[in-house]
Amino acid sequence: MKMEFTLIVSTQRGRENDCISELWYLLREIGEEEGVYEKTGLPGLVIVKTKMDPFTVVERLKEMAEERPWEFHYVLKVTPIEVNVKTDLEEIKEAVKKLVGKIGENESFRITVNKRATNLSSKEIIEEVAKLVDRKVDLENPDKIIQIEIIGDYTGISVIRPDQILSITKIKEEWMKKLR
Repeated sequence: MKMEFTLIVSTQRGRENDCISELWYLLREIGEEEGVYEKTGLPGLVIVKTKMDPFTVVERLKEMAEERPWEFHYVLKVTPIEVNVKTDLEEIKEAVKKLVGKIGENESFRITVNKRATNLSSKEIIEEVAKLVDRKVDLENPDKIIQIEIIGDYTGISVIRPDQILSITKIKEEWMKKLR
C-alpha cells in the first residue's frame, strides 16, 4: 500500500477486486482517467489516488448515484481525503492544525476516528485533536467533521461537511422510499 490516497472506499468483504473494477468504470465516466486503485489488505477497504479533487469526485459520484443507483453494486461508501500522514499522533495533530481553519468560528464540529490495524487509542487521538479546535462540539449534527481514517501505518485526514461522505446505502434507501 502506498502512502498517498485521496479516497477511502468501503465495499463488502471479499469484493475488493469487484469494487476496484466498478470504481475504475465510474471514475472514468466522471473524467478521472489516471486513478490508482489499491486493496489495503483489510477486508472491505480500498484506497484510490486521484488527480481530481477528492471532493469533486465524491460530489459527481453522488450525483450519479442519485440518478442511477443501480450502477453501484460494490461501492458502499466513499470518503474524501485531503492529507496523508504516517500513523503517529504528532503527525496527525500537525495535519489537523493545517486543516482546522476550514471550520468557521460559528461552526460546530465533531471528530470521527476510524482506526484499522493500529494500537493508537481513539480516545487519545480525539482528546489531543480536540485541544487544537476552539469551536463548539456537536456530536449529533455538526457543521464539520474532522475525519481521521487510520489504515495501519498510514492515516488520511479531512475536514468535511457531513454530506461530503457518499453513502450508497443511504441513497438506495431514499430511492426505495420514493418507489413505495
